[in-house]
Amino acid sequence: MAIRVSDLLAARRPHRVDAARNFDAILAAARSLFAEQGTDVLLADVARRAGVGAATLYRHFPTREDLAEAVYVAEVDSLCRYGEELAATHEPWEALAEWIRRFVTYMATKRVLLTALDRESGTFLACKAALYESGGPLLVAAQQAGTARDDVSIDDVMRFVIGVTSSPFGSDDQRDRILQLAVDAVQPH
Repeated sequence: MAIRVSDLLAARRPHRVDAARNFDAILAAARSLFAEQGTDVLLADVARRAGVGAATLYRHFPTREDLAEAVYVAEVDSLCRYGEELAATHEPWEALAEWIRRFVTYMATKRVLLTALDRESGTFLACKAALYESGGPLLVAAQQAGTARDDVSIDDVMRFVIGVTSSPFGSDDQRDRILQLAVDAVQPH
C-alpha cells in the first residue's frame, strides 16, 4: 500500500467544518491558479478565488512555499490513490499503462510546482517515495503477468517516461503519440 501522503496535511487541516471548508477551498483555488499562472500568482488572488480573506489564507498557509507544498502533497496523494484503484479494478498491464499516463499528465501540470519546492525536504522526499510505492507494485504485477519487461524497475520506468515526455510538444496529439511510444517500450519484445 502506498504511503498516504495526505497524512502530511491531516495535522494541518482544521477540524472545525467551516475552517476545513476554507482550507480545502484555498487548496483548490491555488491548484487552479498555479496551473494557469505559475506559483508567482498573487496570494490575494488565491484568497479571492477561494472566497476567503487574506488573513484566513495566511492562517492556514503562512508562506507561498507552504501553499505550494500543500497543493503538491494533495496531488501526489490523488495519484497514489488512483494507483490503488487501478490495481484493484484493472488487469496488470492496463493498470500500469493507465498509471503511467496519469503520472505523465500529473508531471506536466505539476512541473511548475516543483520549482517552488525544497527538493530536500522531508515532505518532498515522502511524496517521491509514495510515487514509487504507488507505481512499483503495478509494474511488478505486470511483470509477473508477463505483460511488462522484467529487466526494468519502477525507477527506470519513471525516469524514462519523464525524460521522453518533458520536452514541449507541437500538439496534444503529438504528446499522446510519444507517450504511447514510451508506454509501449515497457512491454516485453
